[in-house]
Formats: sequence, C-alpha cells, structure tokens
Amino acid sequence: MQNIRFENPEWLLLLLLLPVLLYSYARAHRGRRSSVQFSDLGVLRRATASLWTKLRHGLLVLKMLGLGCLIAAMARPQAGREVREISGEGIDIMLTLDISSSMELNDLDEGQKSRLQVAKEVVADFIAGRHSDRIGMVVFAGESFTQCPLTLDYRVLLEFLEGVEIAGEEWDGTAIGMALINACNRLRDSEAESRVIILLTDGVNNAGEVEPLTAAEVAAAVGIRVYAIGVGSDGEIRRPVRGIFGTRYQTVEVEIDEETLQEVAARTGGQYYRATSEEKLEAIYREIGELEATEIKSSIHLNYSERFAYFLYVGLGLLLLEMLLAHTRFRSLP
Repeated sequence: MQNIRFENPEWLLLLLLLPVLLYSYARAHRGRRSSVQFSDLGVLRRATASLWTKLRHGLLVLKMLGLGCLIAAMARPQAGREVREISGEGIDIMLTLDISSSMELNDLDEGQKSRLQVAKEVVADFIAGRHSDRIGMVVFAGESFTQCPLTLDYRVLLEFLEGVEIAGEEWDGTAIGMALINACNRLRDSEAESRVIILLTDGVNNAGEVEPLTAAEVAAAVGIRVYAIGVGSDGEIRRPVRGIFGTRYQTVEVEIDEETLQEVAARTGGQYYRATSEEKLEAIYREIGELEATEIKSSIHLNYSERFAYFLYVGLGLLLLEMLLAHTRFRSLP
C-alpha cells in the first residue's frame, strides 16, 4: 500500500498566498485600458481576438502552478510502502480422511451429497480459515497413504483434496491404526509448538497391522494430539448397491467404534466428536479451529523515500516557461 506524507508540512501554509496573488492580478487588470491613436477604427472593429490574446491570462496559471509546486517541494513530500511482518507459532496439522466405500453413503445432508463430498467441503473451509499453519493430508481405507505432505501452499493442498475419491474394491476397508501411524510419521520430526491429527472416519478398524489404541500411544509419546470425528447418522440407513441390473438399496446399520475413538482422543489429550449432519460437522471443525488457534503478531513498517525533486523540477520548469512566454509571445509594450 502506497502512503504519502510531508516531512515539513508547515511550508504548505504558503499556499494561502496564491489566492492573494490571484486577487492582486485580477484587481490590477480590472478596468485597465490601452490607448493607441488611429485615424480610422474601422479595421480594428472588424478584427477578432486571436488565440494568443485569449491565452494571455495563462501566464498567471503557469506562475501559480509553478509556485505551488515549489512550495510542495519545500514541504518535502515522501512516499512510503507498507511492509507488514507477521510472526507467530504455527501449528502442524495432518488431516486424516476415511475414503472407504461406506463414505459413499448420503445421510448427512438429506441425500444430496455423499459423506465424503460433505467432508471435503467442510475440510476445504477449515483449510481456508488457517493462515500460518502447515497442513498435510493422509487418506485411508484398507490401506493408508499420504495425499499431501505438510505444506503452507493451501492452493496445492486444496487441489489434492478435490482429487480425493472413494477407494476401489481391491483396497477397501478401514485401517484407522495405520492411518494414525502414517500421520504420526509425518509429524514426528516437526518442530512446531503444536502438532495435531484430525481423524475423520465412519467405521470400525478392520484392516492394517496396527491397532488404533497402539497408534494413539505412539502419538501421545511424541506429543501429538488427536481430534477424532465419527461421521454418520444414527440407526439404520439405506445404502445404494450397484449391480448388473442397476442400483438397488440395502439397509445397513451404522457402525462407528465410538468407544475406541474416544479412547484414542483421550490418550493423546484431544477430543472426540460425533457428526450426524453437515451442520454438526461444520461446527466441529470450527471448534477444533478455535481450540488450535494460532496467535499471530503483526507489525507494520513504512519505508519512505523523498519525492520533492519531482515537484521542484516541475515547478522550476513552469516558472521558466512563464518567464520565457512573458518576454516573447506575451511581451507587453510599456
């Protein structure tokens, strides 16, 4: 942001003299008549005023503009650009997202979007609300892998999030423990003051070599907090099943191992949440964002540079032009 100031603004009071100069000029030329004797005035009556005659008062304009620029130069105008320094202890966050086939169910927003689509939109809003935190993403089904390492480039992270899809049949499942271990490995060497895993799942651990509670012990040992979110409505829901004869619906019981997720969160100093609707999921991520807020301290510096030379050169040029025209084209006879 460009800022303008005057180092010696008191010189600007001299601008009040310019109206006085204008008044003196108007008074001196009011009623002024030139007398030249001619034997015949017929030719003069037919003569029209030339362009130069009409511009004769332009000398005053040049003089006033020139003096105004010189006065502004004496006030030492300066231009500065704002430099904002932001400092704060950033948080390292690993978003850990379940992409098993059950995340294809559409019970969170009255059947319009799948659980995964709702989760992606809410997570995208959460990312947009962060500032100086490094954020990464782990996705998991029957296996777990890093979708995006810790980064401050939220644009790239959002592109990776947009590309997340439901896992294929060949690696379907819910490996919660392996997902937590993967996220811990990404945070293990972090030097951030706060390291956090936000785990979102809708199922029960049924794959992988590591149990969720064992992974929680690992996270607690290295100082990583886990916020666990169980997503899905209560009771029975209808699940679309695609077959060779089209799509049919199968009634399934919602299975979320809340007891294990609560224990995972408790052992790491985090919290467990249950999201049964899109609104509740949004509120959960907002609450986590407030719990893991980054304290940002900013300071503003203005670097100023002198600009008086521009006014000085323009002012001298205008006064020089005024003097040149006054002694040539607009020269008056005594």
